[in-house]
Amino acid sequence: MTGAPASAAGGTGATPAPRGGKLGAAAVNQAGLWNIANILTMVRLVLVPVFVLLLLHGGGYDPVWRSFAWAAFAVAMITDVFDGHLARTYNLVTDFGKIADPIADKAIMGAALICLSALGDLPWWITGVILFRELGITLMRFWVIRHSVIPASRGGKLKTLAQGIAVGMYVLALTGPLATMRFWVMMAAVVLTVVTGLDYVRQAVVLRRRGLAAALEAVAAAADTEGAAGGECVAESVNGERADRVDPVVEPLGGQIGGSVAGGRGTAEAER
Repeated sequence: MTGAPASAAGGTGATPAPRGGKLGAAAVNQAGLWNIANILTMVRLVLVPVFVLLLLHGGGYDPVWRSFAWAAFAVAMITDVFDGHLARTYNLVTDFGKIADPIADKAIMGAALICLSALGDLPWWITGVILFRELGITLMRFWVIRHSVIPASRGGKLKTLAQGIAVGMYVLALTGPLATMRFWVMMAAVVLTVVTGLDYVRQAVVLRRRGLAAALEAVAAAADTEGAAGGECVAESVNGERADRVDPVVEPLGGQIGGSVAGGRGTAEAER
């Protein structure tokens, strides 16, 4: 980038270097489609088919290939943490990121749950509960997005962490006490999924009601403003008609009769 003109930069003609680190300045200047946050989101999307192929390779029961699948799943979960943090910290939020990030999240988790249930490792009812909740909350966010945004709660973040750990343990070919532990970790994730889902429903209903009430108040205020403006216009038109009716009659008479009529016109104008 070239320096700013001297008149705009206070006479020096040089643009001052931004503070806060080179990474922060570069990230802010490159807040287009190809920024680091969006690249991590794209990596997570690419990892979805890679994860599925690794998990199902060899019939889905090869411990080595399942370890590779776990590594791909872990990388996807880590990118999910970093892309959102980078986007918020360095102002890299884009329309693509808003759409692609939740799709990538749901895609990797949904693929893992469906594959594990298809392999017989995870009951289908668990997969159904989690996917129904995730899809329902996503649709609900769009339902209230015109009025407000439902922020991610601590419970929601804890739910995501519990789901990631539980699914990761199921991807690995665990046996013995670890296999028993992963079941209880998954149960905790299911409970958090249901509880946080109900809390999101409550928040959505409250925000929807507040948004509708605010909209009704805005409509009423606009109607009151228009009514007041209409009243002023009517008063101005009435005054205008009076002026149009009086002036054409008085002025010709004033030219013929003289001072007596002119004095009468002055009295009428004073009264108006």
